Amino acid sequence: MEFLAGWTHACGKKSKRECNFLIAGVVAVSFLVLVGLSALHLPEPFTIEPGATLPAVTLLVWTYPFGRVKPLPDCMERYGVYGCVLTDDKSAYPYADGVLMQHLAIEAGISKLPPEAGRPPGQKWIWFNYESPTNTHDLWRMEGLFNLTMTYRADSDIFLPYGYLVHKHGHGKPLTKPSRIPRPGFVVWAVSNWEESYARVAFYYELRKYIQIDVFGRAGKKITRGPKNLVNLLRHYYFYLALENSQHTDYITEKLWNAVSAGAVPVVLGPTRKDYERFLPPEAFIHVDDFPSVKELARYLLQLRREPARRMFHLSWRTRFRMHEPALWFEYYCTACKALRKTVGQTHVVHNLTQWFDS
Repeated sequence: MEFLAGWTHACGKKSKRECNFLIAGVVAVSFLVLVGLSALHLPEPFTIEPGATLPAVTLLVWTYPFGRVKPLPDCMERYGVYGCVLTDDKSAYPYADGVLMQHLAIEAGISKLPPEAGRPPGQKWIWFNYESPTNTHDLWRMEGLFNLTMTYRADSDIFLPYGYLVHKHGHGKPLTKPSRIPRPGFVVWAVSNWEESYARVAFYYELRKYIQIDVFGRAGKKITRGPKNLVNLLRHYYFYLALENSQHTDYITEKLWNAVSAGAVPVVLGPTRKDYERFLPPEAFIHVDDFPSVKELARYLLQLRREPARRMFHLSWRTRFRMHEPALWFEYYCTACKALRKTVGQTHVVHNLTQWFDS
């Protein structure tokens, strides 16, 4: 592994046991540093706020993600966020403090942009997008219209990733303890969006030359739709190919967190290892770029299957954390509303949206 290569070399003539202790110590220290650094990148946890500290605001949900209408949550009751009124009633536009718009819904023609004529002074438009730059189009139409961005990118005005780890005593879903009990399956990939031009498809074609890969979804066996069904499937495998459809800054989707939830080691193809290490300990995943060739990666996976003790190196971190996946889409709305309250009275316009998001 790339991140341990230098330390393995540094072991020199030490015994194997001494070398293992040295590496374990380095990983532990790096891990603690990582926890401190990650706090700079992860969203603030929801806490009960004093009612009088910030003014109440109204957030208009202009477009529902993918056009799927659901009753809006009570942010105070569900997340302890005081003073947030959510509405999808477009007649509230003239007095709403903020308007949340999903880019994909506008791009696909499900909804049009609100009229600029009659836009009240101080109203903030929030650009809401969880697709990658490769699958985001017509950004030129959005230039100079929005005041806040809300995406999976850590440098968004409102940052909320697809998932993240919290301390084992914090809020979140407990992770199963690492186990050496054999699993019947080896490597699995579930894919719904199959495009021959995607890098992940080329990677799959190369990897399957060396190892058996069970494929589910559009290009393989059928699986009942739903995250719980997928996670239950992954629990039968040692490794899950968490391959993103495109490679961009911070674009790490639920694929990674499905593997974490199932106790399978994720083999990732997406942004850089450094990006992934914002969210997970360095040993918690295997990055395809850690190896000089796909053949070497396959060899490493086969080795881990034969040697449970080495496989545990990628799983032992699980005892120190819980996992949090923001609820679709309730937590996103309340997070946006919380940020809106904090920016009341502030003036900001998002310029160069295209340049920023494509970077």
